[in-house]
Formats: sequence, C-alpha cells, structure tokens
Amino acid sequence: MPPALPHSRRRSRAGASTAPGRLLSVLAVFDHEHPALCLTDISRRAGLSLTTAHRLVGALTEWGALERDESGAYHVGLRLWEVAALAPRGLALRQVALPYLEDLYEATHENVQLAVRDGGEVVYTEWLAARSSVGVHIRVGARWPLHATGVGLALLAHEGPEFQGEYRAGPLAAFTPYTITDPARLRRVLAGVRRTGAAVSDRQITDDALSVAAPVHGRDGAVVAAVSVVVPHADAQVPTLVPAVRLAALGISRALGWRPPDAVRRTP
Repeated sequence: MPPALPHSRRRSRAGASTAPGRLLSVLAVFDHEHPALCLTDISRRAGLSLTTAHRLVGALTEWGALERDESGAYHVGLRLWEVAALAPRGLALRQVALPYLEDLYEATHENVQLAVRDGGEVVYTEWLAARSSVGVHIRVGARWPLHATGVGLALLAHEGPEFQGEYRAGPLAAFTPYTITDPARLRRVLAGVRRTGAAVSDRQITDDALSVAAPVHGRDGAVVAAVSVVVPHADAQVPTLVPAVRLAALGISRALGWRPPDAVRRTP
C-alpha cells in the first residue's frame, strides 16, 4: 500500500476570526484529495457557519476564484491559476527550467522533477514522467516533508543553521523503514549534500525508488529550487546520475542569472 500523502497544509483556524482569514479558510479546504466540494463540505472543513460560507463562496465565485459545476459542486477557478502563474517560483521558474529538465529526461528516460521549498515542505512545480520508470507519488503541486525526498534534502542543506536546527528538532515523519528520522543522521546527511553538491534519497518515500537531486541557485546565489531524477532502487547508478543532475541544475542556475564563484574569479 502506498504511503498516505501529507496534508497540503496544516489547516489553522487561528486567522479565521478576521474577514481575510475567513476568505482564505474557504480556499484552503481544497486540495488534491478534495478538488470538488459542495457548500456544506466547504462550511464544515473551513469551520464556518453555513451562512458565512455561502456568502464567502458567492464572493469568490463572482471574482473567479471558485467555479460551480452543473452538479452544484465548487472547484478552484481559473482566475486563481492566472494569478498563481505570476509567482516567480511557479510558472516563471518552470519556463526557464523546462529545457534543462527535458535534457535530463532525454539523458535518463526516468522521472524528472523540479521543486521549491515552502516552510518545512517541498512543493513540486514540474514533473516529467517516464512511461516505464518507477512509479512515484508525485504530481505538480504535491507536497512532501523536506527530509524525505532528494529535492527536499538539497533545499534543506542550503538553509541557515537556525532553520535546519528547528527542522531537525521537529517530528521527522517516516514513510518507509528507510526514511531518515534521526536528527543526528539528518545533520550528517545535510553536511554531505553541501560537500558534494548533490543529495541522494534512497527508498524514503517508497521502498523501490531512489532519487538524486541538486540545488538550483538564483541570481544572488541563494538556492531557490532543486531538480531531481527518480529511478528504481535496484537499478540505480548513482555515480552516473549525479553529474547529469548537477549539470541540469547548473544550466537552470545560469539561465536564472547565477554565475558560479569559479566563473566570477576567471572573469578578466
């Protein structure tokens, strides 16, 4: 049985006492497991009275953030997609990265992924799926804890010591017997990622898959994303995959305007 997907966000009703908080709480009830909801379900999941939910859903539908189908169920509307496309870590990053992701796919014919960090989770912004490759529990917009994925390890390794310490101190969810749940081990793994420039996540989400990831740098040098390839654990050739993934990450980084320190020093 595949592991259960994590909640896309921990639903907090702390801000629901304000008008903006109530409005956002309505949008927050939709996720990959609940893409269509009736008004009663929206009210219940948002912790709002039916009257309040009806008023807010009406306003969101009129603006285009929600759409209602013939059965009466509500879906996320295209207007939100239009706004989300403006996010620099979303569609804009995907457009820059896609040629390099395609090159990595052609070189490996395996699942290729691009992800960014949001709090303590990775969010997948692109995924190229190979027909005959190992199955993965990933889709665009899916979230997983940082410590349990290759892209997550690549991102976490380049965060500051304070953030890393807080993350290691928190609960480290396990999905297979191989998931890293020991804070000391996670610290050693992250140090290795920084030293080698690549992260290897071996059977952490499913017991048949291995991923190799590398960080993507923005113009100022900060790590803004990570790229990975996911292969069957039994056939994994990590020494061959690492250079390919790092090359893809470097290409995306250069396209974003980053110049590696060595290149800067060589410039006359």
